[in-house]
Amino acid sequence: MKILALDSSGLVASVAVVEDEKLLAEYTVNYKKTHSQTLLPMLDEIGKMIDLDLSTIDAIAVAAGPGSFTGLRIGSATAKGLGLALDKPLIAVPTVDALAYNLYGTDKLVCPIMDARRSQVYTGVYAFDDRTLKVLKPQMAISVEELTNLLNGMGREVLFLGDGVPVYQTLIDEKMKVPYHYVPAHLNKQRAAAVAALGEIYFREGKIEHARDHQPDYLRLSQAERERAEAEKQAAEQKTC
Repeated sequence: MKILALDSSGLVASVAVVEDEKLLAEYTVNYKKTHSQTLLPMLDEIGKMIDLDLSTIDAIAVAAGPGSFTGLRIGSATAKGLGLALDKPLIAVPTVDALAYNLYGTDKLVCPIMDARRSQVYTGVYAFDDRTLKVLKPQMAISVEELTNLLNGMGREVLFLGDGVPVYQTLIDEKMKVPYHYVPAHLNKQRAAAVAALGEIYFREGKIEHARDHQPDYLRLSQAERERAEAEKQAAEQKTC
């Protein structure tokens, strides 16, 4: 089984190919370029390096959200375009689940945090049980204070990772009561290899979709949608006055 994976859900752009649980190639960049500039050139470079014939892949795994609204749209559009052109199914992999999978096998709680702005993070709580990723608290958007209260109540040692760590580290240090650690640089950001590895599992479980049906999971409304909803609410209130 050969899985092509894409992740543009956050600051990192990442492309990988995994075949039968073996990582053939991964290209990851965390720099000042837009994902629309990087994803396809990165895929092209990987293709040249491993002589990849895209017609031989079985499916395309994509980090499906939450994350950056623009990044998710770019990743989704790229995966859908490839899926339609190649007539291959898509595998929607939850972004936070894939981040947690970077720490496969740990005996500690895993808590990825992505900066969701507006004093919130996209997060979840995970553990590994018999080499299987267990979702203890599914993906959600909450404040760091709510998250630390939740983790303190679970009473177990915690590993934090994700782009939300440098943003909220001071607050985490203030609020955490149970033992905790921050994951080092080589494991603390999105990796398409983790998306691909989970994608292989989901593919075997039949968790696939047609490219035309794929939609990112934003978890909450975009700023433009929130502003429109607020404007509509204010307009309705004025009419009733």
